Amino acid sequence: MADDVGKVPAPMLDDYGDLIERGVVRVAEAAGEVVGAIVMWAKPDHFYIDNIAVDPAHRSLGLDASLLDEAEAAARAADRSEIRLYTNEAMTSNIGYYQRRGFVKTHRAVSDGYRRVYFARSINGAT
Repeated sequence: MADDVGKVPAPMLDDYGDLIERGVVRVAEAAGEVVGAIVMWAKPDHFYIDNIAVDPAHRSLGLDASLLDEAEAAARAADRSEIRLYTNEAMTSNIGYYQRRGFVKTHRAVSDGYRRVYFARSINGAT
């Protein structure tokens, strides 16, 4: 399955069994059904969001914001003061969304054959 990125989106190539085993996946549920997920972990100098996804039929519930809030809480708990992530440059709605959520574009780069836009957001209250 190719997306508007021109090929299979990178997150679809991940080994989710391994990610779940590592404890880096959190899910969002609605009526007992998994309708969203975030993959995230602490790196030495920041907190990294590898992937965030919400079922399009459930986007009006604010689950994406809740998952990002959960990432911020996890970053604070891990004593990180910055969250970083990236999205494919073809996913322009993601770019606007992250900017509205306070993320700042840091750079663009091609990685693993994908044209990506990188973001960072400082968070207050890290211990």
